[in-house]
Amino acid sequence: MIEGRVHRLATDHLPSDRLIVALDFPDAKAALALVDRLDGATRWVKIGLELYIAEGNSLVVELQRRGFSIFLDLKLHDIPNTVASAVRAATRLGVDMLTVHAAGGPEMLTAAVEATDANLALLAVTVLTSMDNAQLEATGVPGTAAAQVERLATMASGCGVAGFVCSPIEVASLRSRLGSQPLLVIPGIRPEGASVGDQRRVATPAAAIASGASYLVVGRPITRAVDPGAAARSILAEMQAVIGIAST
Repeated sequence: MIEGRVHRLATDHLPSDRLIVALDFPDAKAALALVDRLDGATRWVKIGLELYIAEGNSLVVELQRRGFSIFLDLKLHDIPNTVASAVRAATRLGVDMLTVHAAGGPEMLTAAVEATDANLALLAVTVLTSMDNAQLEATGVPGTAAAQVERLATMASGCGVAGFVCSPIEVASLRSRLGSQPLLVIPGIRPEGASVGDQRRVATPAAAIASGASYLVVGRPITRAVDPGAAARSILAEMQAVIGIAST
């Protein structure tokens, strides 16, 4: 059932069905003001830790009422029973995607998978896009970020996790290792000329889609633009050029 859900999501072909706008705001007022300026450019929004702690389920419900699909990016990482209970709560809430940390290990990931249903796509976060090789080594993990991404994704796939979050740099290697089925949701997207900010492993929208990304998560290049709707449409145009080539 979980695999069927992921396959349905991954076969969406319109760029507006594959662009997720990250609502990285401190409160609902700012988030909804941004949503109002998107002019229908996407049906997906991401609610991260800051906004969810500030507003809770009420904002999720309001965005669902407005017709948006919800990517709840909480990066759950706890003992297996606690994570499973949180996944069941997210399932009842009706969100469409939810993240857990792959570093939580096989037992936690298996418990999370068993707590999902066919309406929730569970994504395992591999290595945060803010981390490079030096940052990873400082946590006690030797080797490259790319190697750790493959290690964690392979382990999580064996636990039944059908979707992953990685940087755009690792998309092609994960596609080669895991095939076309996994849902790859990719942050660290920066249009040409955009500021990298605190991201370390980034790529353009076109490069990420060409490598095999299922969905792109974009925050500041849209949310801090003078015209967020126009910024989103510009990214959609980059995506469409590559999607059109891939579908011919």
